[in-house]
Amino acid sequence: SPGAITEHFTLNFTITNLMFTTDLQTPNSRKFRSAEKIMKHYLDPLFKRSSISSAYTGCKAMRFRSGRHQRDDTKVDAVCSYKDNASLARFDREKLYQELSTMTDSVTTLGPYSLDRSSLYVDG
Repeated sequence: SPGAITEHFTLNFTITNLMFTTDLQTPNSRKFRSAEKIMKHYLDPLFKRSSISSAYTGCKAMRFRSGRHQRDDTKVDAVCSYKDNASLARFDREKLYQELSTMTDSVTTLGPYSLDRSSLYVDG
């Protein structure tokens, strides 16, 4: 829309049942690209049901890294974007966090993946 500026925010969470492997660190690897597609497949529908649905333009997994406590954990760092327009409600990261928390069963599931309850972070 005219006058809309693309804004970005980061989304971080930890998947407890996706074993981290070093090829997940390599952006051009087959495993990275596959995991990136899968994350998009599960994240897009969440955002399309959120308070920013009309402004949401997408999320891209930027990095996968090893979990701090167990090698079975994979941390996901994503950058998401939305069109910021005066006619739309302001981006409210606390509200979005609450919505994502609810839609992931209190930060426990994302599709077939189990999430670390304390790992969800939205930075606007």
